Amino acid sequence: MPLLDLLPAERVHVGVRAGDKPQLIRHLAGMLAVDDGELPAILESLLAREQLGSTGLGSGVAIPHGRTPHIDGARAAFVHLAEPVDFGAADGLPVDLVAALAVPAHFTNQHLQLLAELAQIFSDARLTGQLRSAPDAATLRLKLAEWTRAARESR
Repeated sequence: MPLLDLLPAERVHVGVRAGDKPQLIRHLAGMLAVDDGELPAILESLLAREQLGSTGLGSGVAIPHGRTPHIDGARAAFVHLAEPVDFGAADGLPVDLVAALAVPAHFTNQHLQLLAELAQIFSDARLTGQLRSAPDAATLRLKLAEWTRAARESR
């Protein structure tokens, strides 16, 4: 399933304020949880993955992700932060573009495909520039949709 199918408009936010990485992870877990009952499991999965090593890719982007048996389907969230936060990326740069994933524990292949798609998105400097300059969540999601459409057509 393509990333955009997992990313409804209500899970795209622009101007998010997070004082630090843990606060940002908590915010993302809240975006990914359908209800308060799921929140602890999703938060735990994101934090557990970060303990293995930062999901900060460099160049100001990060992909926090986690797998949990407590959800039925994969979900995504995307934020553009008002102010970058330190995410422990290898290049030392703080992040301002963050795509988060929560997937069921048994979705190994889909999880890897989603991560690969996000890596492609974030490796496109033109697109990341457009995402950073998007004035609102609707425009940011539209830019992702345009990129996805162009990527499909070029295959």
